[in-house]
Amino acid sequence: MANLLSRYAECIVWMARYMERVENTARILEVTETFARDKGAHNWLSVVQINADEKAFFAKHTVADAQSVLDFYLLDASNPTSIQAYVQAARENARTLRSLVSIELWTQLNVFHNRIRQLTKEDIATPRLSKLCAEIRKACQEHTGIVEGSVNRDEAWFFYSLGRYIERADQTTRLLDIKYHLLLPKADDVGSALDLSQWNALLRAVAGYQTFRRLYFGRMTPAAVAGFLLFSDTFPRSVSLCLRQVEWILSQLRSRYNLSGAAAAMERLDEIRAALADQTVDDVIRHGLHDFLDWIQVQLGLVTADIGQAFFGHKAA
Repeated sequence: MANLLSRYAECIVWMARYMERVENTARILEVTETFARDKGAHNWLSVVQINADEKAFFAKHTVADAQSVLDFYLLDASNPTSIQAYVQAARENARTLRSLVSIELWTQLNVFHNRIRQLTKEDIATPRLSKLCAEIRKACQEHTGIVEGSVNRDEAWFFYSLGRYIERADQTTRLLDIKYHLLLPKADDVGSALDLSQWNALLRAVAGYQTFRRLYFGRMTPAAVAGFLLFSDTFPRSVSLCLRQVEWILSQLRSRYNLSGAAAAMERLDEIRAALADQTVDDVIRHGLHDFLDWIQVQLGLVTADIGQAFFGHKAA
């Protein structure tokens, strides 16, 4: 990479991914708290499961309830999948990029980092959780706004966007998996006021409620919501749109900067997009939505490894 050192490009990708993880972890915790109010404390285990954190979590906690899960994901800096660890990692990547990022971006990350470090058990108590999650989302969106307004549209911008969209696709599958598989209602509950309120909460968690209502005219069904989050060509957090953006970014890196080593990643993206194009949401549900979401997550991990090999000289974690 002639213009941008590969280690800088990798730091940019991971700064974007970590900030996306922070925002989506806050979204997952908030929507889970909403579900738990409706159906009971057992729902907190779903957060641990979708992050594949069972071994690490139960090494520290005996039960997955609100207090233990919130502590693990909001306060435990030794947990690599916690918001504490993500913000710290984003800041460390920004430190490596200090000569490339704006003063505004560096300042905002430091202020956010300090705020997260100061969180206490009182701050994360369930009566305050919704407000805290909204504060975290707002800080992440402020970060995104500063990036939009200050990062030059060169290789750095494309690598930042690459990280953001790969992570966003992955996180959307995890949010959907919480509701559809781990919290799947009994047959009698489908279409009930409780079921509809949970689908509403999920759509609000991805900032998609108003868009969904406009496109589907209020037809709130499990298949409609799953189809919206998987197949929409216009919603910015849908898996399909994110994958299309990743593919476009890789093509731009090749055509503009002669970075042509991502053929393996492009082929894998084509395979995922073909899997989306060749079936309807009803097909996906009939064959097993959880298995399909899990397959997408695995494929995105392989795309990440392919990109790491192509641009950074190793298979990225």
